[in-house]
Amino acid sequence: MINIKAFALTCGIFWAASLILIAALTMKAGLGLSFVNMVSEVYLGYGPTPVGAVIGAVWGFLDGLVCGAIFAWLYNKIAG
Repeated sequence: MINIKAFALTCGIFWAASLILIAALTMKAGLGLSFVNMVSEVYLGYGPTPVGAVIGAVWGFLDGLVCGAIFAWLYNKIAG
């Protein structure tokens, strides 16, 4: 059995940190611009700026939290 709260928090934190890292790489080195543009179509306000990275992190945390909770819950149901 997976602890749903722990897994959901882990997913949320990981995805938020990933979005911040990718935004920072785009700001500093221009890497990942196409990914940032693609994600910004879903996460309004996300972009390769400091404010955009924070907005993306909030969106990413919420998205990761919900998706992680659904995944863990479904896994627990299937695993029995």
